[in-house]
Amino acid sequence: MCGIVAYIGEKQAYPIVLNGLKRLEYRGYDSAGVAVLKNGNINTYKKEGKVSNLEDFVKDKDITGGIAIGHTRWATHGPPNDVNAHPHTSENGNVTLVHNGIIENYDSIRKELESKGYTFKSDTDTEVLCYLISDIKTNTGVKLGKAIRLALQQVVGAYAIVVMCEDEPHKIIVARKSSPLVVGIGKENDFYVASDATPIVEYTKQVVYLNDDEIAVLNKEKGMKLYNIDEVQKEPYVEELELHLEALEKGGYEHFMLKEIHEQPTSIQDCFRGRLNAKEGWVSLGGIKYYLNRIMNADRVVMVACGTSWHACLVGEYLFEDLARINVEVEYASEFRYRNPIINENDIVLAISQSGETADTLAALELAKSRGATILGICNVVGSSISRLTDAGSYTHAGPEIGVASTKAFTAQVTVLTIMAISLARRKGKLNEAKFRSILSSLEAIPKKVQAVLDKTEKIKKIAEKYKDAANALYLGRGSSFPVALEGALKLKEISYIHAEGYPAAEMKHGPIALIDEEMPVFVIATKGTSYEKVVSNIQEVKARKGKIVAIVTDGDEQVKAIADDIIEIPETNEHLVPLIATIPLQILSYYIAVMRGCNVDQPRNLAKSVTVE
Repeated sequence: MCGIVAYIGEKQAYPIVLNGLKRLEYRGYDSAGVAVLKNGNINTYKKEGKVSNLEDFVKDKDITGGIAIGHTRWATHGPPNDVNAHPHTSENGNVTLVHNGIIENYDSIRKELESKGYTFKSDTDTEVLCYLISDIKTNTGVKLGKAIRLALQQVVGAYAIVVMCEDEPHKIIVARKSSPLVVGIGKENDFYVASDATPIVEYTKQVVYLNDDEIAVLNKEKGMKLYNIDEVQKEPYVEELELHLEALEKGGYEHFMLKEIHEQPTSIQDCFRGRLNAKEGWVSLGGIKYYLNRIMNADRVVMVACGTSWHACLVGEYLFEDLARINVEVEYASEFRYRNPIINENDIVLAISQSGETADTLAALELAKSRGATILGICNVVGSSISRLTDAGSYTHAGPEIGVASTKAFTAQVTVLTIMAISLARRKGKLNEAKFRSILSSLEAIPKKVQAVLDKTEKIKKIAEKYKDAANALYLGRGSSFPVALEGALKLKEISYIHAEGYPAAEMKHGPIALIDEEMPVFVIATKGTSYEKVVSNIQEVKARKGKIVAIVTDGDEQVKAIADDIIEIPETNEHLVPLIATIPLQILSYYIAVMRGCNVDQPRNLAKSVTVE
């Protein structure tokens, strides 16, 4: 949620910050703002709506200067408008800051400040924090860094902040707790700050990821100093960015989502590159190989995630239990911590997150860690909070995913879970040599089979045209295709705003069948496998109620073709790997339906890419 960008140095700061805000707009696009510090004066400009609105607004304004902070907002406290937009400035105009996160005790702090005579302009928790820092600075006479430390010691909640002050014009101060923040180190004693590395990569590869309760003072004359919240100085740990600038561009596609859908043959290949070899007959997931015995001997594996990653966990549950015979439970991270779960030291808690910064998932891991469980992670972003918190884990290597609706992250997560399941099954002796090599060969063939589905985009686009005006949709699947149905429904409602629900196919007659009429499209994953005949029967039930059937079938299927209104054929593969292929046509359908409805595919309303608040 929300994107922060800042720069301090000898270059003109505004163009750097504006460019960074455009790169981070997938994190929130309710409003945008920038504050520039020049000659001891802070000029602040902010505007409701997208970054382009801000860009138009400042065309005739003075935006020169070597220090600037910027923000693109996903609204939590207070509706999207110019007043609630960041940056926020103290009542005396001296302190200005941007903030990502939620200050949970802001109301009590606000009332205390109001009792001192302060008047607030906005509805935000951020303005309260800004006033608190300024009040401490003014009444104690301490410098900005000390005032920030004292203020943060009173704060309950999550924050990533960047603060500047008119009477200390050579520095900016940054701090984080439970919200990501990265500092890029330039070659000319200049610094770049952002919520993630995407705005930084074109300027420097040297970065420092702030940990919880760390505060960095960035001074264009004295360099960088890092402290913990108790003012103990620390040595910054400088890392090398692996991100490449070209991965952040659309590459000729109309939308990032379409680009990322078409990147999946490569992203899946990159995910298992160096991790398996069917010809030689081996599989190895380096990040967790020393934990395989612990996983096998655990009482259970608890997978925690949110949204699309939760659907990937459901696929993982089928794989772990069917192939490796390991007991798995899948939990919504947002519910896990609040129901006092039974977790002990012989449990494995596996967290899955594209960004590695999902607040609910991090909170679930913290709880599991406090109970003595082994905590593992699967994420896409190197240096993310989950990768630093967990005992071990694996990166998906999917590359940056900018589109808010996740596509290639899902298939990459499922790929890693598949490799884990195969590794565990082989180690436990649940797969003989022939079956083991057969699954490996099938997995190595997946990228080409995904490409074969992508080659049918024009046909899928024509099907999308038929159903773009639907008011509701059902998605049905059995076994590991049930999570694919859930994911297909999520994609449709996320970006096209059509109400859609995913169900196990057999559950349709326990309620959802009441919704079916001649206007209702029902998307069914009906590939060949152990449940094929059952799914065909479910299709017949829908047809008897005059529902419209769009079926995902195995190449050459004639039985479903004879009764469905539309079919999309996908290549035959090992039944355990069907989710990796069957999800592709559902992504394409959702994309084109949304485009045909005039929706903003990459930035759907009310959503943000990285959910870093609860």
